[in-house]
Amino acid sequence: MNIMSKIVGMGSSVPKKRLTNFDLEKMVDTSDEWIFTRTGVKERRIADPGTTVAELAAPAAIDALKMAGVDSKELDLIICATSTPDMMFPSTACAIQALIGAAECPAFDLLAACSGFVYSLSVADQFIRSGSSKTVLLVASEIYSKMINWEDRGTCVLFGDGSAAIVLQANNNSEGVLGSEIHSDGKFGSFIKAGGMPKRHNFSSEPQVEADYFVVMKGSHTFKVAVKKMTDVSLSLLEKLTISPAEIDLIIPHQANERIMKAVAKSLNVDEGKVFNNIAGYGNTSAASIPLAMTEAYMANRINKGDLVLTVAFGGGLTWGANLIRF
Repeated sequence: MNIMSKIVGMGSSVPKKRLTNFDLEKMVDTSDEWIFTRTGVKERRIADPGTTVAELAAPAAIDALKMAGVDSKELDLIICATSTPDMMFPSTACAIQALIGAAECPAFDLLAACSGFVYSLSVADQFIRSGSSKTVLLVASEIYSKMINWEDRGTCVLFGDGSAAIVLQANNNSEGVLGSEIHSDGKFGSFIKAGGMPKRHNFSSEPQVEADYFVVMKGSHTFKVAVKKMTDVSLSLLEKLTISPAEIDLIIPHQANERIMKAVAKSLNVDEGKVFNNIAGYGNTSAASIPLAMTEAYMANRINKGDLVLTVAFGGGLTWGANLIRF
């Protein structure tokens, strides 16, 4: 029997606060025209001070479980894709587990930066295909506003906060995750990076030294590599599954930059109308961007039963990957 991982529930949760390009004009040397022309972003959501990544994620998880008709006690596994955890441990997944009253199932975080959802979906699919899990909650949640230098116009215009979740269940028909392909190459690690951890010498009584905390990015270097890797992994996965780009009903790429998404569509020889894009309202929400866009696309009837949907992403590491899903 061919076991597949079917998406049976989706949900999303974003902060209420909107930070527009016009707001940013008052903070750094930039303009709405400059930002929108280069990125496609008009506004992004910003979490309230004190809001944790798990607290932002919990409503998305609850909505996904509700759509799936699944009680949190029925979960066999919880995976949280995040690169902005509030603490090293307990994991964000464990914090979400507590907030939604889930069963005593395994829960862990997966950090692959903006490729986090694609990586996590591949991992969750393997748990289900192996028979280790029947019902999996996959959550992606990010609060990048705490990782951004708000005086750096090269990065502060790009990122936003948000979360989304999906519920996967074992399925023995033709619906679900058809395949995944994930990669990384550490030699490109300097292209996108963030500190996030304090630095101190082991066994030292010296005062703790602040880390190189904020996100830094080499924009032009990242653009070229991102377009090539996202194109290559998409074509490779489709070739393995003997499916042509023309057969894809919808592509949901990582919402990093509108120009990157358009360049990937052109490289795949796919009409831009088949590429779902919601970057204008949210900016780059890292691991949360694909499931956030997927939920929005589904609610807008852009995804229908039987549709082939390709997800593809790149992120710091560098990491990249793709999944093909039949709804």
